[in-house]
Amino acid sequence: MYEPDDRMISLIRDNYNLLQSLGSFGINLGFGDKTVKEVCDEQGVDTYTYLAVVNFTINGYRDFDDVSKLSIPTLMQYLRASHEYFLGFQLPTIRKELVDALDEKNNLARLIVKLYDDYARAIRSHMKYEEKMVFPYVEALINGEPTGGYDIETYSKHHGQTDSLLRELKSIIIKYLPSDGLHNNQLSSCLYDIYNNEEWLSQHAEVEENIFIPAIRWLEKKTKQNDVSAKISNMIYQNRDNSDALSDREKDVIVSLVQGMSNKEIADHLCISINTVITHRRNIARKLQIHSPAGLTIYAIVNHLVDISSVRL
Repeated sequence: MYEPDDRMISLIRDNYNLLQSLGSFGINLGFGDKTVKEVCDEQGVDTYTYLAVVNFTINGYRDFDDVSKLSIPTLMQYLRASHEYFLGFQLPTIRKELVDALDEKNNLARLIVKLYDDYARAIRSHMKYEEKMVFPYVEALINGEPTGGYDIETYSKHHGQTDSLLRELKSIIIKYLPSDGLHNNQLSSCLYDIYNNEEWLSQHAEVEENIFIPAIRWLEKKTKQNDVSAKISNMIYQNRDNSDALSDREKDVIVSLVQGMSNKEIADHLCISINTVITHRRNIARKLQIHSPAGLTIYAIVNHLVDISSVRL
């Protein structure tokens, strides 16, 4: 497992396929003999998140110390850049290699190009869905503005590799496509790139499944907890503000209600008429927007009108 103090050049020497991931993280070459942490710090990349992805893709290491340490903005940058690389460069490059390697007069060759186009369309549709639905949802979570009707579980249930068409394409080329000597090397090179493409896409899907989705689950949980805490705090402070608007007599009525007294008992206890008790209760409900006995009990405890030990729960 690679650590922050390892030299970045060592990672690249050991695993040349990390070169593409450097670009996805926004890390430029020319970092000399600097450590991973030094390079990440200088180029604005979260070291923990970078190494989590690197160690997972290289060694399958999944036991992160703490999913909350993952930088979701860094993951988002990585996934967006990976999409741009794959859709804007990888797919069209392989298609051009495939067309150049095939005899355009061969009907089977034309069908193979069509099969590749079907595969590319499926991948593009999958990634565009993530960019349209998943990424904006995550950005809203980061900003503390979760949107209703969607969550990461919805995405997770429909998330899967779309590589069946690619396996079919490779099989057909290898088994059935005749090739003359002129195009054989080109076709072999194209097949090699298709295999690399399949491995890259598989790793991309695994990163989403094992790093990105767990991180968003944690963020959803944190956002919900913060939302609940904010609502409770707002209620408490709002009620404290409203408590200034209550008269002393209205506070006495609340205490009596919390103690379980009826309107008549409150009237006798406070030496007022039943109609006055009813009027006080109406004013209390209007000022506090609390209508239930349980709600008034919570209000009375929070605002120190009664001690919780004296309340029958």
